[in-house]
Amino acid sequence: MWNKKKIREQEEAERKKLNNAEESQILKRKTIKELIAPSGIDASKIDHLEIISNVKRYARSFFVSTLPRMCTFPELFRDLYFFGDINTSIYITPVPESRSQNELNKTINELETERIVAADRGRINRESTLAQKRFEAEQLRDEIAAGFNKMYEASVIATLFTYNMDDLERLTKLLATEMSKSLVGIRSAWAMQEEAFQSNLPFLNDKIKKNHDFDSRSMGTVFPFTTSEVGHSTGIPLGFNKQTGTPILFDNFHPSLTNYNMVIFAKSGAGKSVTMKTLISRSSVLMGIESLALDAEGEYTIVAESLGGINVVLSPNSKTVINLFDIEPENVKDEITGRERTVVNVENKVEDVTQALITMAKGSTRSDEVNEITKQVIAESVSEEYASLGITSDPKSLYKKSTVQRGDKLYREKKEMPTIGSWYKRIERKAEQNTNKDYSFHYSYLLKVMKQYIREYNGQMAYFDGQSTFELLDGSPFINLDISQLEERFARPLAQQILLSWIWEKFVKKNSEDRGKARMKRVIVDEAWMLLPYPEAVDFLNTMARRARKRNVSLAIISQRFQDFYENSEVQAVLTSSDTKLFLAQDKSEIQYIKEVFKLSDGEANFLITCLKGEGLLKVGSDTAILQIVPTAKEFEFVDTNLNSIVKRNQMKNNQV
Repeated sequence: MWNKKKIREQEEAERKKLNNAEESQILKRKTIKELIAPSGIDASKIDHLEIISNVKRYARSFFVSTLPRMCTFPELFRDLYFFGDINTSIYITPVPESRSQNELNKTINELETERIVAADRGRINRESTLAQKRFEAEQLRDEIAAGFNKMYEASVIATLFTYNMDDLERLTKLLATEMSKSLVGIRSAWAMQEEAFQSNLPFLNDKIKKNHDFDSRSMGTVFPFTTSEVGHSTGIPLGFNKQTGTPILFDNFHPSLTNYNMVIFAKSGAGKSVTMKTLISRSSVLMGIESLALDAEGEYTIVAESLGGINVVLSPNSKTVINLFDIEPENVKDEITGRERTVVNVENKVEDVTQALITMAKGSTRSDEVNEITKQVIAESVSEEYASLGITSDPKSLYKKSTVQRGDKLYREKKEMPTIGSWYKRIERKAEQNTNKDYSFHYSYLLKVMKQYIREYNGQMAYFDGQSTFELLDGSPFINLDISQLEERFARPLAQQILLSWIWEKFVKKNSEDRGKARMKRVIVDEAWMLLPYPEAVDFLNTMARRARKRNVSLAIISQRFQDFYENSEVQAVLTSSDTKLFLAQDKSEIQYIKEVFKLSDGEANFLITCLKGEGLLKVGSDTAILQIVPTAKEFEFVDTNLNSIVKRNQMKNNQV
């Protein structure tokens, strides 16, 4: 019995010893390579690899086979760095001076021998080429001997990844074509895919060694580090390039821009308002640009006061009235004669007013009761309103026939325009006279829902009913239309749409009256995301973005919800019609959409998540720079909207007094 027990103990001890040995072997095999490796790689194919993980991927590795005679920075390997899902490794080995001297001397002797043979055979072109190569080799040898240059060997390996074989074949051909444009030849690592793939991993082990010779100057063209400079030779100092420390001059109306519009996207508190106020104030003082802002949050009042501009407050209790029906003449070019003439575009104005009235009729609930018949009823009545006053395409039709004497001169008074109230009365009359049952419902619906906009019925939103109570003064440096006291969910977006139409007539069109002065104007739509749920408002915004450049006007869109722009395909024209884009700090939930639409790199996207207030990414055309905006101490007094900062500055002033 004792012997059996002892035998069992010995067997147990041996079993533990074997287990420990196996565990030790397993731990020894768990290298860093195995820990980061995917589930498996199928290297049985001769021209690609299949990476087996959660999702199957395909990889093909290449090496650079030929290089151009002259290397250009940064074009040499640009596509190997930025061509889709691709990894690139470059192994650089300095060549000892003694070896490079010997090899160059050998090359010089070979070239001279070939030149002599070519001369004896009468091959003049060949002789000339060999003589030039020999001269370059001698020059390089002398530079290395003097310590001004150095030789290197470099092997360039790239691996392209896709999720299916068709894409891999297609992108392989495309990559070869793109690289050939810069005279760089690439070859698939045929029968060496596994070795090439391992060479392109971060283990510093080049297993294929397809080397090329570089000197110091040509070696410098290989590195992908470039600094983008953005800016113009004229303009205002917008901020500093964080990468170079140089100031960025920005000219919103520079001839190099395809359009003058700009968009600014940032999360709350990132510095959108400070940036725009800095831009408004500096461009007004230094360039004479006249700006007008649709102020949704009441932040631009102090700017208007500081610049000696105009501040207009629109609220349920104010006596300010803006008439949606106001119309102004404009200059247009005759398609036949090419001459400019002044006209009143009643047709376009009818469409603009109709779109605004449809938004009103749909209300905050965006009712489905409004359809094409409703639109037709509205449009016909709007057109009849202008026709009843004799307003046609002739600019003289905007004025009364009678004249008024002021001093020694006679003036013709302008006619009073139609109003929402007069339009509503016309709808009432037409409803009474209507005999078409198909129209009865729509007349009835309009009479019910539009009553809230009529002053005669004490409508709670009647601030757009009546003749306009003020005119925009030409030459004012800044005009602020403050709508912050209106209800946010519907009244503000409605006000934005109506005011945009009114601004087009009163502010933008006037820029076409005297083109000799080349007046530069800017229209700022703050918190533009409010407009997006309303299709008619978005349509007008798109139209304005497309037509602004012809009138030397810049439309500036400011918003904190880029996702809304991304998901609303109707507003894409605003983005495509804006040559200047500024992205300040972004929320993580928004960055993926911005990255996709504007083709940002991973580094740029990560920067926008982590950057500080006042820092951002400025894209002007195809150029990009990291921008830091730093207002002066004096500017901070009216551009900073942080309540804590304002209180602190006031306390410091009081203490000084």
